Amino acid sequence: MPIPIDADYARQLDRQDVLARFRDEFVIVDPDLIYLDGNSLGQLPKRCISRMREAVDRQWGERLIRAWGDGWFGAPRRIGSKIAELLGAAADEVIVADSTSVNLFKLVMAALQARPGRTRVVTDELNFPSDLYVLRGALRLAGADYRLEVARANDGMSVSVDTLAGLIDERTALLTLSHTAFKSGYVHDMAEVTELAHRAGALMLWDLSHSIGAMPLSLDEASVDLAVGCTYKYLNGGPGAPAFLYVRRDLQQRLVNPIWGWFGQRAPFDFGLEYEPAAGIAHFLTGTPATLSLLAIEPGVELLLEAGLSRLREKSVQQTEYLIGLWEALLQPLGFTLNSPRDSNRRGSHVSFGHPDGWRIDRALIEEMKVLPDFRYPDNIRFGIAPIYTSFAEIHEAVRRLVAVMTERRYEKYSIERVGVT
Repeated sequence: MPIPIDADYARQLDRQDVLARFRDEFVIVDPDLIYLDGNSLGQLPKRCISRMREAVDRQWGERLIRAWGDGWFGAPRRIGSKIAELLGAAADEVIVADSTSVNLFKLVMAALQARPGRTRVVTDELNFPSDLYVLRGALRLAGADYRLEVARANDGMSVSVDTLAGLIDERTALLTLSHTAFKSGYVHDMAEVTELAHRAGALMLWDLSHSIGAMPLSLDEASVDLAVGCTYKYLNGGPGAPAFLYVRRDLQQRLVNPIWGWFGQRAPFDFGLEYEPAAGIAHFLTGTPATLSLLAIEPGVELLLEAGLSRLREKSVQQTEYLIGLWEALLQPLGFTLNSPRDSNRRGSHVSFGHPDGWRIDRALIEEMKVLPDFRYPDNIRFGIAPIYTSFAEIHEAVRRLVAVMTERRYEKYSIERVGVT
């Protein structure tokens, strides 16, 4: 049954939204700006401002180096334990450190060392490109015998379990995928794919950057081995915020962090010349963390825990379904294709629309219409829905403005040449 396409219906949905109050927890300077890029950079939590003032004025300004003992030193584990609640993991299985790419490199090299004699790593072409860069660099270091196998997408937006199974055999050391694909929003079945890797004796490593904070996850229940993810998308941790890594408890002492540093040392303030790894997840730390950026993560995580991931996911599905309904009624007739899965069980919290003039349309939305989505080559305009602050009225208005761009042909004035940041 077609959805109502009038603005009153969107406002009615907002009035029924049990999470609507959380929108006021975020800094919204221009109420006319529609922000649909929270899957790239989340909005600023108001609580983060006061937390940063405390960190700068009192902790750094007054306490100086004493602030390490007041709480800075334990922050990677403290914040990691809160992120663990979002992952369906135990508190001692997650820690915050470095960037997603560095954490991925650490866990890839650790996994290869844990599977001697196996020289194949399997991924898919939906994985985030920088993950593929890290994998190729790590395999080059591992030796000439190592190979990366890349599964092809069946329909341009998804990769089936059968396709992955065709590449996995007794030579496979590691299967590593993005749980939610960055272009299409396709979501793998975590438990099924993890079991596929385990049946072949391989380890499983997930990149959760486009999943965490948008949907409930159950890493321990699915027997996931390893995972990484960023904190600046749905976790609203701030630009360039440190990432997290997960190592299942029974693997922590068996896997070796390839980048040794004093924060991962058993007794760092002994300043011994020999490296002795810390117990548990802590030995996957390396150098001194970017403390201010680290502390900025915590308010956003706390807000998500307060809202509840089940409720956030329910709203996310309702909002993406609503957006797709508007696409069917208003955008499909204008030449837009749906480049995300139609099945909400296989779709994350962003929806991609394809159009041959996607880049120019994206520029018109940003420059003239106060709508901020993002663009992914060759034709994807991504509408990122962050259910903790995105409203139904914003979704409706964004589509209305997109229709205006098309019917008024506003996009035609923009060059096909792309700028550096999209």
